[in-house]
Amino acid sequence: MNAGDGSGADLPGDAVGARALELGFDACRITDASPPASAPRLFEALADGRHADMEWLARNAAKRADPGLVLPGARSIVTLAVSYHEPDAGPPAPHATRPRGVVARYARRADYHDDLKAPLAALAAWIDAAGGPGTRSLWYVDTGPVLERDLAQRAGLGFVGRHTGLVSRTLGNWFLIAEILTTAAFRPDAPEHNRCGKCTRCLDACPTGALPAPFVLDARRCISYLTIENKGPIPEEFRPLVGNRIFGCDDCLAACPWNRFARDATLLLANARTGFAAPDLEEWLSLDDAGFKRLFAGTPMARTKRRGLLRNVCVALGNTGDLRSLPALERAAADPEPLVAEHARWAIVAIIARAGRASG
Repeated sequence: MNAGDGSGADLPGDAVGARALELGFDACRITDASPPASAPRLFEALADGRHADMEWLARNAAKRADPGLVLPGARSIVTLAVSYHEPDAGPPAPHATRPRGVVARYARRADYHDDLKAPLAALAAWIDAAGGPGTRSLWYVDTGPVLERDLAQRAGLGFVGRHTGLVSRTLGNWFLIAEILTTAAFRPDAPEHNRCGKCTRCLDACPTGALPAPFVLDARRCISYLTIENKGPIPEEFRPLVGNRIFGCDDCLAACPWNRFARDATLLLANARTGFAAPDLEEWLSLDDAGFKRLFAGTPMARTKRRGLLRNVCVALGNTGDLRSLPALERAAADPEPLVAEHARWAIVAIIARAGRASG
């Protein structure tokens, strides 16, 4: 009898890992489908409101705490890592005097959700065949109601660092996580344990204090939340702290010393977008709806929509621009989108105030 028919026998997981590497994944580890012991921390975060207005986290909380509610009969979870690391190219040479923005590394390319569909579907199909008749598998890449980092640590893919992200001893911080829930029973790998030691570099690096304690993230203060998931205004108290970040923030990830082991992307190597690493802020502020859709179609940045991205660009210009940026911001202050116009007006005031202090 095989694991797919509920016999309880464990299939070896080595073949799964080998097939995952063949498909381009950078690492693969397996755990069982029992609820993660860390699930109570999710409910504590929700009770404290640290999820901000991401209500979808609360709606699916029960499923996140129990993979068996996501896929009834689930017995194994295959966790996968995909590197998106690329060597830093350094600051752009042309137009050095023009203010430049910063985009989180994972978003400087085509949408990884699209790129990972085919290899994930192929691996899930392979698992179904290995599990035998009746085996069912369900895959996600950061879209499913699962505590993927907790499960990945239990599988041995990496360990949850003090910044709440997953850290790998062979990939550093620059990788994405995907998982396949399956009714097949594979032998689980040994869990990873925390290897932060006494290091607090990630906590110290956060510009907004979004990591008030080890392993605690307050999304309400996180620049990634404020510039991506947040659909309304960026609170004024945080705007100066955003700096020139216009989509996400990598500061806590970049501070981790385990990045010395990061490996360059392979599966995602070919999909980098030119000009996304350090974009010209004034150029992006001039985008109309058609221009926005043309530039960001098929990328993670499309999710902010034009209003969200230009909101962020206004803040970045307010923090890093000078009087030469005022014409672009004045045009944005007349934008028919109120969210863009309000942040443009804030940026104008910020630049004028900074110029006044410099001249005085």
